[in-house]
Amino acid sequence: MLSESEIHDLFSLINQWEEDPSSVSHGSNRAVYSTEERKMRRMHSNRESARRSRCRKKRHLENITREANRLRIQNRELKNRLSSTMHHHLFLSLQNEKLKSESIDLMSKLLDLYQILGTMLSQ
Repeated sequence: MLSESEIHDLFSLINQWEEDPSSVSHGSNRAVYSTEERKMRRMHSNRESARRSRCRKKRHLENITREANRLRIQNRELKNRLSSTMHHHLFLSLQNEKLKSESIDLMSKLLDLYQILGTMLSQ
């Protein structure tokens, strides 16, 4: 299918041929040149568009790489904090068990002392 400008060029050639048949070859060259010029402009435009697309893709890849590195560092820091928190939790759990055991021992001794005191007071 011909574009509007190509159709216009063809009508222009037909009109020129009707007016002066010897001028058709000159007009034909002009039409070919303008078509060739459009092709060249389109090629240049496509190259520029591809270059911009590659630049966008490169920037996007750089941003993703930077974000991935940041997330790796953050993940490592969170793992370290979790490990530290778990160790602290274990330490506190052991301390808690030790204190519970001491509390039971002290309660038992206190109960023994109450029994001895009760025996002494009842005599």
